[in-house]
This record gives sequence, C-alpha cells and structure tokens, in this order.
Amino acid sequence: MKALKTLGYVLALPALLILLWWVSTLGAVNFFVPTPAALVGKFGEVWFGPRFVTDVLPSVGRLLIGVVAAIVIGVVGGVLIGSVRWLRALLEPVLEFFRAIPPPVLVPVLILLMGITDSMKIAVIVSGCVWPVLLNTIEGVRAVDGVLSDSAHTYGIDGWARVRYLVLPSASPQILAGVRQSLSLGLILMVISEMFASSSGLGFTIVQFQRSFAIPEMWSGIVVLGLLGVAMSFIFQWAERNILRWYHGQKEVENAA
Repeated sequence: MKALKTLGYVLALPALLILLWWVSTLGAVNFFVPTPAALVGKFGEVWFGPRFVTDVLPSVGRLLIGVVAAIVIGVVGGVLIGSVRWLRALLEPVLEFFRAIPPPVLVPVLILLMGITDSMKIAVIVSGCVWPVLLNTIEGVRAVDGVLSDSAHTYGIDGWARVRYLVLPSASPQILAGVRQSLSLGLILMVISEMFASSSGLGFTIVQFQRSFAIPEMWSGIVVLGLLGVAMSFIFQWAERNILRWYHGQKEVENAA
C-alpha cells in the first residue's frame, strides 16, 4: 500500500501536466508545439533504434566519467584542504577565482588545448561539477566535531584510519549534498559541450533537429534529457538513503526526543 501511495505521488503531477497539454492542443495546429500523440510517436521512432547507441550511450558515458572524476577530485582535494588550515588559507583566493568562472566559457579554451575530442567534453563536465563537491567537502571536514576529533587523537586514531572512520562519515551529508548539485550541473554541461563541437551526442542531435526544423524530433530529444535527469535523481536518492542510513536514523531519534 505504501509503495502504491509513493508511486501515486510520483506520477500524479506528470499525468496532470500531460492531460493539460493534451487538452490545450485539441484541434490546434502549431508547428512549434507538437501534440502528445505526435511526440510519443516521434520519440519511439527516433530513440528506439540506432540513435540510442550512437547518441544516447556516448553522452551518458561521458557524463558518468566526468561526474565520477569530479567526485573523486572533489572529495580527495576537499579532505586534504579541509584538514590542513594553512593550505586552506593559501588556496582559498585561488579556489574562489576559479569557482566564479562559468564552465561554459572554458569550452573554447579546452577546444584549443585538447581539440574536439571526448576528453574535451569530459573536461568541461569535470570543470563545473568539481566545485560543489570540493567546497562542500571542505566545509564538511571543517565541521567535524572537535570532541570526537580530540578523542580520536587521544586513542591514537590518526592518518587514513582517522579519515575513514571519523572525517568521511562526519562530512558525508555535506559531501552528498555537493554530489547532488554536481549531477544537475553535469547534465547541463554535457549538453553544452556537445552543442559547441561534436558529431554525436544528445546536445548535437537536438541542435541538428532544430536547424533542420524537425520540431517533434527536437522535443523528443529534450524529453530524453528530462528522463535521464529523473533517472539520475532516483538513483542518487536510493544511494543516499543507503549511504546515510545512520544519519537519517540519528535524525529520527533526535526528532522523536
């Protein structure tokens, strides 16, 4: 019963929006806004075939590689910078400078340096996704409870053991908050990098459809991006619930008290 209720909450609003869309397009002929039936037909025709392999899978692969690389760099760098006070003070102005640069403006620079390659597209994704993870990790490490830190030092828990059993668990809620932000940024940057310079991928295909006035096909590509974002969100929520099970349990106990 609980699963059905949850499913109802998930599907109710999308179903209502599709119904309103269908009603508003009854008897209307608009070249730029297809009807739901036309969009569904084009969606199956365009994406259930070779384009799934030539466009969707390469985009998803670049997105996953870029986001995972950004998470690794952000967590490792954040733990190091957050743990060393003088290093944090030294790097803070430089980090703020690079964080303020919008990642899309780096696309022409990366094209010059790396050429029109998959590595360039992944670098664009990493350049934007790393900052939420890095900065949230730094703040999470800085917020480690002082009493717990002193206790760990007293019992001789130092080095990697301290990071594994104290720092990372304490900072994990903020780290995952940064990861959540990086996922949406990664999807945006994936599309932007493919729109600038590419011969395949979702961003490239959507632009090609727009330039050739294949409007229903263009909208179907946008729907694919939306579905990809929804899938990423559900996967992240599942992973977060499992990783932070202890944290949510602690919050429930505190709220009950």
